[in-house]
Amino acid sequence: MPGEVIDRPNPEPLPSNVPDSVRDLAVKLDKLTLPENANASLKEFRRAACYIAAAMIFLKDNVLLERDLTFEDIKPRLLGHWGTCPGLILVYSHLNYLISKHDLDMIFVVGPGHGAPAILASLWLEGSMERYYPQYSRNKQGLHNLISGFSTPGGLPSHINAETPGSIHEGGELGYALSVAYGAVMDKPNLIVACVVGDGEAESGPTATAWHACKYIDPKESGAVIPIVHVNGFKISERTIYGCMDDKEMVALFTGYGYQCRFVEDLEDIDADMGNSLEWALREINKIQQAARHEKPISKPRWPVIIMRTPKGWSGPKKVEGEFIEGSFRSHQVPLPKAKSDEAQLRDLQKWLKSYGADQLFAEDGSPTDNIKKIIPEKDEQKLGQNPVAHDPYKPLKLTDWQKYSAKKGSEMSCMKAVGEYLDQSLVDNPTSLRIFSPDELVSNKLDAVFRHTGRNFQWDEFSQFQGGRVIEILSEHCCQGFMQGYTLTGRVGIFPSYESFLGIIYTMMVQFAKFGKMAHEVPWRKDIGSLNYIETSTWTRQEHNGFSHQNPSFIGAVLNLKPTAARVYLPPDANTFLSTIAHCLRSRNYVNLMVGSKQPAPVFLSADEADAHCRAGAGVWKFASTDDGLNPDVVLVGIGAEITFEVLKAAELLRTLEPNLRVRVVNVTDLMILGTEGTHPHAMTKADFDALFTEDRAIHFNYHGYAHELKGLLFGRSNIDRATVECYREEGSTTTPFDMMLMNHVSRYHVAEYAIQGGARVNEKVKMDMGKSLAEVGHMVKKCREYILANGKDPDDTYDTPKFEAPK
Repeated sequence: MPGEVIDRPNPEPLPSNVPDSVRDLAVKLDKLTLPENANASLKEFRRAACYIAAAMIFLKDNVLLERDLTFEDIKPRLLGHWGTCPGLILVYSHLNYLISKHDLDMIFVVGPGHGAPAILASLWLEGSMERYYPQYSRNKQGLHNLISGFSTPGGLPSHINAETPGSIHEGGELGYALSVAYGAVMDKPNLIVACVVGDGEAESGPTATAWHACKYIDPKESGAVIPIVHVNGFKISERTIYGCMDDKEMVALFTGYGYQCRFVEDLEDIDADMGNSLEWALREINKIQQAARHEKPISKPRWPVIIMRTPKGWSGPKKVEGEFIEGSFRSHQVPLPKAKSDEAQLRDLQKWLKSYGADQLFAEDGSPTDNIKKIIPEKDEQKLGQNPVAHDPYKPLKLTDWQKYSAKKGSEMSCMKAVGEYLDQSLVDNPTSLRIFSPDELVSNKLDAVFRHTGRNFQWDEFSQFQGGRVIEILSEHCCQGFMQGYTLTGRVGIFPSYESFLGIIYTMMVQFAKFGKMAHEVPWRKDIGSLNYIETSTWTRQEHNGFSHQNPSFIGAVLNLKPTAARVYLPPDANTFLSTIAHCLRSRNYVNLMVGSKQPAPVFLSADEADAHCRAGAGVWKFASTDDGLNPDVVLVGIGAEITFEVLKAAELLRTLEPNLRVRVVNVTDLMILGTEGTHPHAMTKADFDALFTEDRAIHFNYHGYAHELKGLLFGRSNIDRATVECYREEGSTTTPFDMMLMNHVSRYHVAEYAIQGGARVNEKVKMDMGKSLAEVGHMVKKCREYILANGKDPDDTYDTPKFEAPK
């Protein structure tokens, strides 16, 4: 893509029409010089880290420039992002100084995750790389391994990920750093998270909403975030929005968000500017927190935000082949792309690297000088790469026995109401380690029992401020997901209930989290974390009143696409099985748990003990609905999903009178992953178990809540599976009645009965002989039911009567 044509580096924003008086809202500080020794250490740390970061992109040998560079010293593939690195290193060096000076508990969330060279270089200097990776020891050989191995097969990747010590954020997809940072400080009153948001990332929708996250932080119970907006002015090939906004526009924007805005832009003395600004931010945080913790909370406190204006690619090549590099988009990735083949660019690279004075920054053995080490925190646990909150934080929840909240078998109970009762007590028992993140739907989803002992934590609302609260409701699925990720990765457990149709909004966020989890399993120093827990309700089966837009079960498929070590999908058929499932999920570790269930009152088919046993198995024969307890069936009818299973049971009831010669086995599957071919998932049934449950050769009909391709993908590879038929959500919907939704998508009791008759007729001559008459009768039932719905605007009165099973007469 051709880049934007610019006629000078670091172009200023055009002046705005915002009144000049707005400038008074920006924070002004007296210019104080840093102590001479600290100033020197900060500068040397930055020079050393910039040298290493630049070298990582280019060099495979001669990493300390002990001779002139040759083409042989250059990597065959030049990969990495230089433009953001100098700014990230500036922040990193000052966070070290701040931690050391004030004995802080701090971690660093980096939005521009493509700036991995900056972070890896800083981690090497502080000794965190050698702690977790002995091959990256702080000596000449370790430095060679770090630089030469970066972005090469077998080496460290080009983006920050779980292999990066201290990280709690997958740095590939932009937009989520800020919400993750705010989630991390919740219920950790002493933790400060410094979060850099790039001005490219700032253009994303998730980041735009996440600026409101400060409104959900109660400073009495939680820590604080120091957001640092890095405005270097350019994306890959164009200027950024923030880069084209002048100071008045930026101040107006962030003042409206609820922040005090401080600009860091004195390039002549950037260390004093940054150092003084971070000290100011820390003072403001302490003021807000101390007021709240001494029962004098500040209403609508103005939290600090730092706007850091530094050139993109600062300290790199100024101009190459007549084009501006520093201060332009051309420094975004590799500033000297022909260094492997062009003599002039090779010499430019050598000149650039030599400008940092590496011979003054590294001792003879290759280790960083003592002066650099002076600003690094002495305690390992305070180093940004070694704070245990980022790699070993998990404490299990204290959970009560779910069976205390179970419903009586044969009664009716909403799954969500039962779960709400259980979660209410769970929140009481875990006042600092369990939270619910919900997009304004808890009451609609019938989970409002949780409000008996807690409230919504929304500090900008006069009716909820200063009260804490275990529930955060914000109508941004991205924020809910980011909060839950930050909360989970720092050792706690989150629950994300949602309308089924809108969980897909955070699909790629969930995938990025799962990628982080996969890599975390592959490094021994990252310990277990709690699972992500999604409750999916208000499903398509009962969204007939909201219409087609609210009918979308596709998030199931999103979770199925994850690695088998992470993916868990449950569709409990009644309240007791849902209670058993959520109790299991809240105890689980390292998974992405998706629980799909109904919020409407529905029959309770299993006792508490039966539900527990059924959930442990993941599936089972429902003997009460089967012919002769399911022995020697002609056909197997399978329900997967609450309302869908109800239709299977109603079909089994209907068939007792419609086709009494048909022998039916009814099976419910609550753990979707058991259906996968043996060996494809830890829960997948063996062939023997699968054949025992579904028979070896009888017709199987699956009535499934999601999309057909999901189920067919799981079943692919099972022997003799061509005997199976699948009906599911067919992407048919409207504003209609609940049962009409079943009819439209061919998952109604009548459609199940048709499949049962056709499948049974293959092996049962009596059924085959009567098949034409039986199918005609079913078709007539469908016709009469549709006529009734159209005439009366409702389902027939007996549609949802609990099925009764009597022996055929």
